[in-house]
Parts: sequence; structure tokens; C-alpha cells
Amino acid sequence: MLRVLPALCALLFAGVVSAQDGPQGITTPVVLPSFDPSAPSCSAPPGLQKILTFAQDNERQFMQGVAKGLAAAAKDRGFQFRVVLANNDPRLMIEQVQAQLADRAGAVVAAPVHPPSLAPLLQQVIWSGAYVGTVVPPPAVTLLNAPQYLTGRVLAEAAAAYIRGRLNGKANVVLLTHDSLQFLSPRFAAMRDVLQDMPGVTIVADISPLTVNKEGGLNMMRTILIAHPDVDVVLGADTVVLGALQALREAKKSRPDQFLGGIDGEPEAVAEIKSGNSPYKASVSLSSPVFGYALGQFAADWMAGKSVPQAMDILPSLLTQANIAQYEADFENPGAVFTDPNRRDAYLKMYGNICFDTRDRYVNFPWSSERK
Repeated sequence: MLRVLPALCALLFAGVVSAQDGPQGITTPVVLPSFDPSAPSCSAPPGLQKILTFAQDNERQFMQGVAKGLAAAAKDRGFQFRVVLANNDPRLMIEQVQAQLADRAGAVVAAPVHPPSLAPLLQQVIWSGAYVGTVVPPPAVTLLNAPQYLTGRVLAEAAAAYIRGRLNGKANVVLLTHDSLQFLSPRFAAMRDVLQDMPGVTIVADISPLTVNKEGGLNMMRTILIAHPDVDVVLGADTVVLGALQALREAKKSRPDQFLGGIDGEPEAVAEIKSGNSPYKASVSLSSPVFGYALGQFAADWMAGKSVPQAMDILPSLLTQANIAQYEADFENPGAVFTDPNRRDAYLKMYGNICFDTRDRYVNFPWSSERK
């Protein structure tokens, strides 16, 4: 990034992306009320094309799911759908979004590679009258985020119930954390909060792997097993917990009655859960096709002059062997989820109202529904 950022700064200071052309939106954190779907409509944005573009940072499965949902919504609403893939190149993403602005695209959904450098350009897209949705960072007409503390708590409470019901209230627990990533640290605070009141639970390791991937989890768990060969529970992101499972199997320390649980709904974790004989018991998923479809629908509503949410929670879903078939069905058909309020509300919670006429009220602060 050290080589990229000077080029980005030069681009910004050259005036290619200016942040001085319109209102700055809501820059001070506020508590948004619940979304009112019956709010009055307003003007439809003039002069824009029925184009929905996904500015995608990379090709990880989570983002592929977002694209899947957006594409389905675009098809259902008669929009042209585009994906512009930046491959983790922030300057390329700026160029790609500039092209959408020049084409008068009616809607851009972005998963920013480098949020500070893209933000001024996203403001320009909003000022043009177009809809902007973002996956986590501002600015956006509709900003979505995951309640991180709740996400960690859902997984920890599942582990706690298992410890009480299957392990007689006693367990040696490993937490594979990402506390160096401030955005994710509430997940692990929640896990500690849930487990600290269980007298039979000992957290034998609370540590961040050197790399947040399967290899990092594998290497860290190998080290942990030297000092603590008997482990009952492992919690963390799916990718690192899958590495821990590999280490347990290599050391012949895996058991069917262990509880390994992760976050993200990674395909390999899902396969382990479905097998029915794995220590891997649960994964907390944030269904990206469902929220992608919602963003696509809101983009079309915005273009029609309707009021849309200013922010949206992606609610954590605990995947177990008992419910995973329904989750996979919802993953494949997000439109059916969105049109069923009960199913939609299990995945999404919406806040605030905004439309073309009130677009100066776009969210321009790091929004979260969780109180600090």
C-alpha cells in the first residue's frame, strides 16, 4: 500500500476526485430510527441510466455472493447489471467508478478497496442523483454493516450451550482472534463475555494467528497443542478454525464431541457441518446474496423515486446441521427471501429513510447499530 497511496494522493490533489462539490451528508454519528416502508415517495432522479454496477474489491466467496444477489435483483427490475472488479487495486477501482459516473449509471454498490480514496468519488456519484450502497464504509445512500458484537455472541452462546449440554459444563477453549483488526475485535469481546461466567471453562489460548487464513490457524494450533494437548472448543473465523481442525487431525487430537465453530459460512466449514461426524459444529454466516438482492431492490426503488433505508444490519445466522438446508436454499434464491417479510427479517434489519429529494442526508460516518 505504501507505493499505491502516494499515487492516490496525487490523483486527489490533482482535482480528479474533489470532495467540495456538494453537501457532506451526516458526518456526526446519530441513532437512526427503524426504516418506514410507507414513507412518502419523492422525485425520481433525472437523466440517469437503468444501470446497476457492483464495484467489487476481490473475488472472495462473500463478494461473489453479493454479486449474485445484485444480479438477481437487476434482472427482476429490468436493470443492466455490471461488475467492475478491482482485484484489490484502489486506483483501478477509482477509475472504474469514474467510468460509471461518466456513463450516468443510476446505481453503484461498492465494496471499497481503500475507503478514504474512494469516498470523495462516491460523494460525486450521490450528488449526481445516483444510488450508492456500500459494504461497511461510508459514504452511502444505504450503508450496511454487521453487528460485530452480536455476531461473536451468537457463536459463543452456541458453544456455551454445547459445553453445558454435551461436555458437562467443562471445556478447554481456544480463541483464535483478530483483535489487531479494530473493526472485528467486538466479536471476540463478546466471546470472552459469554464464557467468563462459566466456572468449568478455561480459555487455554486467546491469541491472533500471524495470518488470517487456514495456514495461520494451522500453525497457531500446532503451537497451542504443544502446551495444551487436550482442547474441547475452538472459536474464530472459519478460515482459521479450519486450519485448527487440520492441526487437531494431524496430531490425532480431534474428537466427534469437540465443538469447533467459526464465522463467515465458508464452504469447507459448511461441508464439515453437513457431514454429521465432524468436530465442526457451527458457523455464523452473513448471507451476502440476501443483502445483495436487497441493495439491488433499493437501487431500483431509488430510481423510481421511492424512499429507501439509510442503513442496514446484516444479521448473523447460526448454521448447524439442523438448519443448513434452508440456509442453502435461501442462498440460491435470495429474491424469495426478500419478498417474504418473516424470512427477510431473519437476515436484515433496516434503519432510517432517504430518497432523491433528501439525498443531502446520506450517511457519511462509520455507522453501526451497536452502542459502544
